[in-house]
Amino acid sequence: QVQLVESGGGLAQPGGSLRLSCAASGFTFSSYAMSWSRQAPGKGLEWVSGIYSDGSDTYYADSVKGRFTISRNNDKNTLYLQMNSLKTEETALYYCEKDIKWSQGYGIDYWGKGTLVTVSS
Repeated sequence: QVQLVESGGGLAQPGGSLRLSCAASGFTFSSYAMSWSRQAPGKGLEWVSGIYSDGSDTYYADSVKGRFTISRNNDKNTLYLQMNSLKTEETALYYCEKDIKWSQGYGIDYWGKGTLVTVSS
């Protein structure tokens, strides 16, 4: 069965950095686009970033563009999110997501359980 296991969350200071990882199993990782979303306390789910199955194209929410970098290693079945210049309002549970197809925009069919990122001084 499909499993997505996030790691790398924790406490970061404002302006600091964290790198999230997502270990994927149970499907052919290299055949599917992947995404990251987040949910802040008391708010809805917010899409953050996406990447094509082969890594050739990446997409970002305007709020994180220039500060976050999504990447993947298809040999290791792992998705990453490098987060720099973190802001307190980015405290949230960050989810790894499997897209339905090789490219973005067709929907998500699996989510991980999330990793908590807390940005605070």
